[in-house]
Amino acid sequence: MDNLDVFSVRDLRTRSGDLLRDAERGQLALITKHGRPAILAVPFDRRLLEQGVHRALALTLFEQRQLTLAQAAKVAGLSLEAFIDLLEPLGLQGNRINILADTVRQGIPLPR
Repeated sequence: MDNLDVFSVRDLRTRSGDLLRDAERGQLALITKHGRPAILAVPFDRRLLEQGVHRALALTLFEQRQLTLAQAAKVAGLSLEAFIDLLEPLGLQGNRINILADTVRQGIPLPR
């Protein structure tokens, strides 16, 4: 999955099709006004329906390596342990050693 695309409000006049294609591919998009973030476009997909906005956003940004494990857990509104549990059935945990190493580097106690 690619990183998010950035569109200005002016871009939307000529590139609205690109925004829609991004959404169809499950890609987030940022819309800016006068160079400042104004809207985060989140694809309306199965993940959003099943997980809700906060969890879907956290999972996507974690998957894209835009958020650390701890940051993604916070965005999802979950404890670190609960977020790790959420990753496993979705197949997003990758190498569990990397997840635990990320946790240790941040000085967060490991789940018991």
